[in-house]
Amino acid sequence: MFQTYKVAALSLLSWIAFLAFAVSTSASADGLEAAFAKLMDDSFTQTSVAIDDIAGSGSTAAAPILQAMADRRLFVSPAAKSVYYRDVGGKLFSASQGLPETAEPTDLATVRINNKLRGQIEAALANLTVVSADPAKRLDAAQAALKSQDLTKLAGIEQALARETDGRVKTAFAQARAALILMKPDAPEQDKLAAVALLKARGDQAAVSVLRSLPADAPASVREAATAAVVAMEGRLALWNVAQNFWYGLSLSSVLLLAAVGLAITFGVMGVINMAHGEMVMIGAYTTFVVQEVLRDKAPGLMDYSLLFAVPLAFVVAGGIGVAIERGVIRYLYGRPQETLLATWGVSLILQQGVRTLFGPSNREVSAPAFMTGSFKIGELAFTWNRVWIVVFAGLIFAGLLVALRYTSFGLQMRAVTQNRRMAGSMGIATGRVDALTFGLGSGIAGLAGVALSQIDNVSPNLGQSYIIDSFLVVVFGGVGNLWGTLVGALSIGMANKLLEPYAGAVLGKIALIILIIAFIQKRPRGLFALKGRAVES
Repeated sequence: MFQTYKVAALSLLSWIAFLAFAVSTSASADGLEAAFAKLMDDSFTQTSVAIDDIAGSGSTAAAPILQAMADRRLFVSPAAKSVYYRDVGGKLFSASQGLPETAEPTDLATVRINNKLRGQIEAALANLTVVSADPAKRLDAAQAALKSQDLTKLAGIEQALARETDGRVKTAFAQARAALILMKPDAPEQDKLAAVALLKARGDQAAVSVLRSLPADAPASVREAATAAVVAMEGRLALWNVAQNFWYGLSLSSVLLLAAVGLAITFGVMGVINMAHGEMVMIGAYTTFVVQEVLRDKAPGLMDYSLLFAVPLAFVVAGGIGVAIERGVIRYLYGRPQETLLATWGVSLILQQGVRTLFGPSNREVSAPAFMTGSFKIGELAFTWNRVWIVVFAGLIFAGLLVALRYTSFGLQMRAVTQNRRMAGSMGIATGRVDALTFGLGSGIAGLAGVALSQIDNVSPNLGQSYIIDSFLVVVFGGVGNLWGTLVGALSIGMANKLLEPYAGAVLGKIALIILIIAFIQKRPRGLFALKGRAVES
C-alpha cells in the first residue's frame, strides 16, 4: 500500500514539474512573440521596447536573437509577420522556432538599430550572460562589469553574487561589485574602503585602472587607501612584467633556434653562406598550408591532426629541395663563399617567385589545431598554447639533432668532415654525399621551422626573409657549426630583444643589440663556442 502511494506521489510531482516547464516555455514563447510584433513597426521606440521584452522573456533564444540584431542579421517579413535571423554562415532561421528555413521570404527587411539601441543591446546581453548556465560566461560577464564601471549593472551584479555557487565566479562578482561601489556617490565610506581592499587583493591591471579612476568626490580616506593600494600593486605588477618579458624572450628564442639550427649545420660543415635558407622555412609553412587544404576537402575530421602529417612532409619537401640546390648549384662553388652568397640569393628569388606563381602573393590562412588554441594564466603571467608548444617543439628538434649527430653513422661522418675534411675523404668517407645530405638536413630542419612559424606568423612568400638576418646573427654569435653555441646564441639574442624593448623600443633595441654583437665579434671572431671546421681550415 505504501509503495502504491509513493509511486502515485512521484507521478503527481512529475506532472507538476512538466506543467511548470510547459507554462514557463509557453510564457517565454509568448514574450518573444509579443516582442516580435513590436519589431514589425520599424520604429526605434518600439524596437527599444522589443529589446527589453526579448531580454526579459527568459527564453534561451534571447541572447542569439539580440546578438543577431546587434550584427544586423535579424530580419522581419511583413507579409509573413515573422522574424528571422541568419547565422554567421548566412543560413536563414526562424527566430520563433529556431529552425532553418527552406524557402526565403522575398520581403525580408533588416531590423534597424542606432547607437542608442546598440548600447541597449549590449547592456541586455551583459545581463543575460550574468545569469547564464555556463560558469565561463558568467565569469566573462563579471570581468566586463568590473571594467565597464557602469552603475546600472550594480543591482544585477548583486543579485548574481547572492545566488552564485561557483567559488571563482563568486570572487569575480564580488570584485565587480567592489568596482561599482567605488563609483557610487552615496555608498558608505566603510563599504568603499572594503572595496579598495578587495581590489588590492585582486592585484591586476584592471584593478589598478579602477582605483586610478575614482570619482572626484570620493572621501579622502578612500583616496589615500586607493593610492597606497595602487603603489603596492604596481610594484608587484612590475615584477610580473619582468617575468612576462622573460617568457616572451624564451618564446622568441625558440623561434630563432628553429630558424637558425639548420643554418648552423650547413654553414658549419660546408662553409656555405646560404641566403635561400629563409625560403626553406617558407616552403615548410606552405607545405603545412597544402596539407590542411587537402584535409579540409578530403578528410575534414582529421584537421586537428594536420600537423602530424605536415611535420614529416615539410622535412622531406624542404630537405629534397635543399639536396637539389646543393647538387645543382652549391657543389660547383665550394671554396668561394662570396659566390655562394650571390648564387643562393638568386635561388631565393626564384623560390619566392615560384611560390607567388603557385599560391599568389597574398597571405594564406593556416588554422591551429584545437590543442594549440587558447591560453592560460599563472598569476599575472599569460601563456598562449601555440607558443608553449613551439617551445616544446624546438626543444625536441634540438635534442633529436644532438642524438642524430652523436649516435648515428651519418652524424659521425658529418662531424669528421667538419673537423678535417681532407682526412675524412682519405678515410673513405664520401664527402660529396655528406655535403648533399648535410645541406638537405639543414634545409629539412628549416622546413620544420616553417611548420611551427605557420602557427604564429603570416604564411606568405616573404615569410623567410623576416628570420634570415636573425638566423645569421644567432649562428655567428654562438659559434659557426656548434649546436650548443646556436642554442646559447638564440637564447641570448631572444632574451636581450625582449628585455631591451620596454626601455628602448623595438627598433632602437634591435639596433643596440646588433651593435653589441658586432662589438663582441670584433673580440671573438669565431663566436662564443669556436669550432674548428672547413671554413676555418680554408
